Amino acid sequence: MMFQVYLWIVLAPLIGALIAGLLGRVIGRAGAHRVTIAAVAVSTVLSAVAYYDVVVAGNPGFDGTVYTWGVVGALEIPIGFLIDELSVTMMAVVTFVSLMVHIYTIGYMRDDPGYQRFFSYISLFTFAMLMLVMSNNFMQLFFGWEAVGVVSYLLIGFWFDRESAIRANLKAFLVNRVGDFGFLLGIACLFTYFGSLHYAEVFAAAPGLRDATMTAPWGGEWPVLAVACICLFVGAMGKSAQFPLHVWLPDSMEGPTPISALIHAATMVTAGIFMVARMSPLFELSEAALSLVLVVGALTAFFMGLLGLVQHDIKRVVAYSTLSQLGYMTVGLGASAYAASIFHLGTHAFFKALLFLAAGSVIIAMHHEQDMRRMGGLRKYMPITWITSLIGTLALIGTPGFAGFFSKESLIEAVRHSTLPGAGFAWVCVLAGVFVTALYSFRMYFLVFHGKERMDAHAREHLHETPAVVTVPLILLAVPSVVVGWMFVEPMLYGAHYGGSIHVAPAHDVLGRMQASWHGAGAMVLHAFVTAPFWLAALGVATAWYLWCRRPDLPGRIADRFRTLHTVLARKYYFDELYESVLAAFGRAVGGGLWQVGDVRLIDGLAVNGSARGVGWLSGVVRRLQTGLLYHYAFAMIIGLLLLVSLFVVVRL
Repeated sequence: MMFQVYLWIVLAPLIGALIAGLLGRVIGRAGAHRVTIAAVAVSTVLSAVAYYDVVVAGNPGFDGTVYTWGVVGALEIPIGFLIDELSVTMMAVVTFVSLMVHIYTIGYMRDDPGYQRFFSYISLFTFAMLMLVMSNNFMQLFFGWEAVGVVSYLLIGFWFDRESAIRANLKAFLVNRVGDFGFLLGIACLFTYFGSLHYAEVFAAAPGLRDATMTAPWGGEWPVLAVACICLFVGAMGKSAQFPLHVWLPDSMEGPTPISALIHAATMVTAGIFMVARMSPLFELSEAALSLVLVVGALTAFFMGLLGLVQHDIKRVVAYSTLSQLGYMTVGLGASAYAASIFHLGTHAFFKALLFLAAGSVIIAMHHEQDMRRMGGLRKYMPITWITSLIGTLALIGTPGFAGFFSKESLIEAVRHSTLPGAGFAWVCVLAGVFVTALYSFRMYFLVFHGKERMDAHAREHLHETPAVVTVPLILLAVPSVVVGWMFVEPMLYGAHYGGSIHVAPAHDVLGRMQASWHGAGAMVLHAFVTAPFWLAALGVATAWYLWCRRPDLPGRIADRFRTLHTVLARKYYFDELYESVLAAFGRAVGGGLWQVGDVRLIDGLAVNGSARGVGWLSGVVRRLQTGLLYHYAFAMIIGLLLLVSLFVVVRL
C-alpha cells in the first residue's frame, strides 16, 4: 500500500507536466493550471501521508528498487526509493511550497503567452526534485541532480526574448557544470573503492576504508574518503550557490518571480544541503572535509549578506539573503549539526518563499517595477502583502518566537560548541551575519512599505492589493513561518525525528552537548533576550530604521564617504569580472585553439579536405594512364609480361 503512495508522489507531478506540456493547446490555459495544481496537490497530500507514517506513526520506511534501469557488466543501475525520516521531511517541504507556487502562478503569469509551458516546467521541476530526495543510490541522485539543473535552465530563461534572461540561464548552467563535474568525480571515486552505488552498501563499508589512501597524480597519499567527500561538496557548492560558485544565483532573478520562490527557497538550492546531510555517514569520517564545509559556509553567510546592503532590485536583495542563509545551513553541516541545518532548511523554505512571493506581489502592484528606490509607503495600499512581508522578515532575522529564530539560533550555538578546525572563524562570521541580515532585511522592508512614496503618479493611482490567488499563498506561507519552530525544534534537534537517517560521530555531536542545557521552546525564547544574536539583530533593525526612515540622506553620504568599499560591494567583489576576464577568457582561448588546430587544420584541413585533395591527385595520375591509344596499352602489356617473366626466372633460380 505505502509503495503505491511513494510511487504516486513522484508520478503525479510528472503526469501533470506531460499533459500541460504536450496537450497545452488542447486543454487551454485553465486546463494547464488545473491539471498541474491537482497533480502537485496529490503529491502534497501523499507526502503528508508518508510523513505521518514514517515520522509520527514510527513505521519502517522503504529502501528498495522500483525497477532496474540498466546493467553494465556486473553493475546494476536501479531506480529505487529510500523513504526515511530525512526524505519524507524534504518531500513534505518541497511539495507544499511547490503547491503554493503553483497557485500563486495563476495570478502572476495570468497574461503571459507561455502560460501552459510555464506550468509544465514547474511541475516537471517538482518531479525532478522529488526524484533527487527519494533516491536510494548515487546514479538516481545524479539523475535528479542534473534534471533540476536542466529544468532550472529552462525556467530562468523562460522569457527567452530578453538577452539578460538568456545570459542568466547560461551562466547558471555553466557554473553548475563546474560543481557537477566535482560531484561526478566524487561518485566515481566512491564506486571505484566501494564497488557499489547503493547508499546502504557504501555507508556500511565506509568505516572499513576510513584509513584508505590513494596516490595523487602529482604524488603523495590522500585519504580516499576526504577526496570523495570534498568532490561531493564541490557539487553542493555549485547547486547550493556557495562561495566561490555563488555567482549564478543573483542573476537567476531574471526568471519569473514564482521560479525565484520555487528554485531559490525550498528546492534546487537546498539540494546540496540535503545531499551532504544524506552523506553524513561519509562526512563524519573526514574532519578535513567537515572543516572545508564549515569555512566555505561561513564565508558565504557573511560576505554574501554584505552584498544585499547595496542592491536596489527587490528580488536581488532576497536572492542575496538566500545566499547568506544557505551559508548558515552549510556551516551547520560542517559543525556536524545536520539536524539543525535541515531544520533551518525547512523553516527557511517557508519564510523565504513567502518573501519572494511577497516581492512578486509588490512587483505586480507596481506594474513590474523592481527598483526599491521607486517604491515606499505601500503599507496602506497593500495591507496583506505588508503584514505577511513583515512576518517573513521577522522570521528571517531570527526574531524570538518566529520559525527562523529556533533554527538559526540553534545553528549559531552549534557552531560555538564545535571543536573542528575553523569553528572559531565560522562562529564570528555567523554572529556578524546576524547584524548584516537584520540590516539589509529591514532596509528592504522600510524602503518598500514605509517612508515617502517615491513612485510616479500613474503607478500611485493604480496601486491596490493583489488578487486572492496571490495573497492566499502568502497567508498560507506566513502561518508556518510563525508556528513550525515551536512545533519541531525539540523533536528535530533533540528528539528522534530523524531516526537513523542522519549519522553523527560521538566526538562531533554538538547537538548532544547543547541538549544538556535544553529546557523547552519557551525557555529558549526567553533566554534569547540575553544573547548576542538577539541584540545584534535588534541593532541591525534600529540601524536600518535610523538610516532609511529617520535620516534617508545618510546612506548616500556614507556610500560617498566609503566609495571604494561601496564599489567593491556593488561590483560583487569583482567575481563576475574575474570569471569573465580570466576563466571564461581562458576557456574561449583554449576552445579557439582547439577549433583552429583540431577542427580547421586536422579535421577539415587534413582529414576532410586533405583526403579529398589526395584522391584528386591520385585520380589525376591514374587518368594519365587511360589515354585511349591502343599502342600505349600494348606497350603496357609487354612491360607487364616482361616483369612477370623476370620475376618467374628470379624465383626459379
